[in-house]
Amino acid sequence: MDLIENQLELLLKGKGMEVKDYDSPLDEIVPVIVRKTVCYIVAAIILNEQKEVVMMQEAKQECYGKWYLPAGRMEQNETIVEAVKREVQEETGLECEPYTLLSVEERGPRWIRFVFLARVTGGNMKTTSESDAESLQARWWDRVSPLPLRARDILNLISFAVKHKERASHPVTMPIELPCSVVCHRVVSAFLNKSNELWLLTNNQGYPHFPVTVCGTSSADLSCSVEVAIHRLIKECLRDSQVKVKTHGILGLQHTGGIPGKTDGVCFNVLVTVAQAETAYSQFPPDVNNLKYAWHKVDDDDLKIQLLERLSFSSVVPFLN
Repeated sequence: MDLIENQLELLLKGKGMEVKDYDSPLDEIVPVIVRKTVCYIVAAIILNEQKEVVMMQEAKQECYGKWYLPAGRMEQNETIVEAVKREVQEETGLECEPYTLLSVEERGPRWIRFVFLARVTGGNMKTTSESDAESLQARWWDRVSPLPLRARDILNLISFAVKHKERASHPVTMPIELPCSVVCHRVVSAFLNKSNELWLLTNNQGYPHFPVTVCGTSSADLSCSVEVAIHRLIKECLRDSQVKVKTHGILGLQHTGGIPGKTDGVCFNVLVTVAQAETAYSQFPPDVNNLKYAWHKVDDDDLKIQLLERLSFSSVVPFLN
């Protein structure tokens, strides 16, 4: 098994790799700072055997008395998992253990929400006698009884969580604690032909690796989906402007807090497919237009089967925008 296939094996297992360099041609790469130039939101969905979900009642003036999932902003020096545990404890009184990332929602690189499935490990549900600035109380909700919600965006998330718990749509995925200074993507771009032959787009400059593209910080970039960085990379690599690019989702992610402004970034390991335009179908991947990039044909049958299954069943953490 060669270096690229070793890297692919790690990523398919939800593992991570050090971000050594960026393959994006941005004029300036500016490290992000939590709660200053980037806002990470964490949310937890906790279900019991009756498929009831833990809800908290808001204490904030603008949504006082309304109900929502335990959620909030990540603080500096926190890991993503630490933030989930803190928010759940503050708003519900419960101790929890997040056990898989359920989805990632983004409104550009300045606002990203990480939604986890979690299980109760201790504590007691907050009552009205324990109300504070974090919340008024918490309770189990059967998802049917009338409940005034702060926003209805959580309903689809809760439904997805119930379905995932019944039959997992993707493998257990948890953040890997590796430092990164920006919001970026390690892009696993696959080309598959009708014979199920599989190629992966790689950067061979220095050492063979999957290219990493940085989300921009200009006003134009901040108003766009973080997926823009992926499309920008593909267009720069490939000669044919008519290729179709599809982002399937997240294989894993990397983050560690600790040093504000130096380790506040997130690297998403993202699975993408590239296809020729329907009118120009080919047995071979599109030509590259930069000598540092190349297509790597996957020969390891086991890895090929794993990747094809992930593509066929969309077995990745969804990227919502």
